[in-house]
Amino acid sequence: MPHREALIPILERYVNVDPAVAARTLEALSDADAANAMQALPPKLAACVVPHLQVGFAAKLLGEAAPAGIRAVAQSIDPERAAAMIMHMPEDARERLIEHLPQKIKPAILEFLSYPEDSVGRIMHTSFISFHQHENVRDALRKVRALAKKGYPSSYAYVVDEHSHLLGVINMRDLILAPEDDSLATIMRPDVFSFHCFVDQTQAANELSKRRYFAAPVVDSDKRLLGIVHAEQLIHGAQENIAESIQTMVGAGSGERAFSPLSYSLRKRLPWLNVNLATAFAAAAVVAFFEDTIAKLTVLAVFLPVIAGQGGNAGAQSLAIVMRGLVMREISRQRVASLIMKEAVLGIINGAITGTITGLIAWLWYGNALLGLVIALGMLINLFFAGLAGASIPLAMKRLGLDPAQCSSIILTTITDVIGFLAFLSLAVMFFDRLI
Repeated sequence: MPHREALIPILERYVNVDPAVAARTLEALSDADAANAMQALPPKLAACVVPHLQVGFAAKLLGEAAPAGIRAVAQSIDPERAAAMIMHMPEDARERLIEHLPQKIKPAILEFLSYPEDSVGRIMHTSFISFHQHENVRDALRKVRALAKKGYPSSYAYVVDEHSHLLGVINMRDLILAPEDDSLATIMRPDVFSFHCFVDQTQAANELSKRRYFAAPVVDSDKRLLGIVHAEQLIHGAQENIAESIQTMVGAGSGERAFSPLSYSLRKRLPWLNVNLATAFAAAAVVAFFEDTIAKLTVLAVFLPVIAGQGGNAGAQSLAIVMRGLVMREISRQRVASLIMKEAVLGIINGAITGTITGLIAWLWYGNALLGLVIALGMLINLFFAGLAGASIPLAMKRLGLDPAQCSSIILTTITDVIGFLAFLSLAVMFFDRLI
């Protein structure tokens, strides 16, 4: 390459005219030449080029950049792009980039890096071959040979735009047989199958087995290419996830095995049994408070589990929807209030319908219309609070820095049982004289 001092003004003009074209030119250079060119640029101009580079290539150049260059890029980069580059960096380079990131975007970056436990994002590889759509076959073949020597998988290559959005896939056979001057956009297959990075591993394993693919690209919500996942990994991960889900459903530790030490099994199971016991006593205390009323009007005991069960189911529905929204990062702070309101209104509607049905059954069964009304109102109140709690609890747990998946269901069960019993039995006391 020319001497760095002579190169600087040329590069500056090049970047000022079109940073995207400058980025593609850098990608056509060898790693060493591209690193030299980036270091020759003033930090602010280097920061203009980085968003247009392929993520893996940008991560490599940034890992070798001077502190001033890293600082300039860190100050202007968006959190999702930063997270994608961090995944491609070795540990020492990651630490240098994170050190210079603005404090205000660090939490957002950590959020992008923390894929759900059983998601495809957790097991994807970030070593893959991708090209810009405007590159030609000649340049692509040269890159494939160079990357194959570094251990990159070379059965498939992916085509992206200047913002790393996945556009298509190229079979290596097609690439080798294509004329050297052809654009990659003309030989790629646009109908590429991909996984969202939050997709459950078991679901992904089933999809790949149906399609008989040995690997698939992984993308984010904006269809940006993040990595690839292999069928072998998914099958192994799915088997482990199924086993762990069965154990977690019944309160056993996900890490517990058939022949785990007795002390380990006890440590994993007993705390949850005690938590469940405490919540059961909270609901029992409400029932005990109305013990005299129930003793005089025993029919109330028949409908207690109905009220509690419907509240628990309705709350669990809201909880599941909100938990999924949190995992998929669909819930912004601006929309939290509207989401809670929607679930509360849904609870009122569901409560009115199921309460009316239950009240009519009670009326026909016991011949007392007022008993049916008390049950209907109790159901309405419980399902309203169930929807409210099901939406609010996981959001509050997340805001407090706790794991919503671990805490929410226990708190929800307590609220629906206590509110359901309290509402139903309080109404029964109010109309006691007319219910006997």
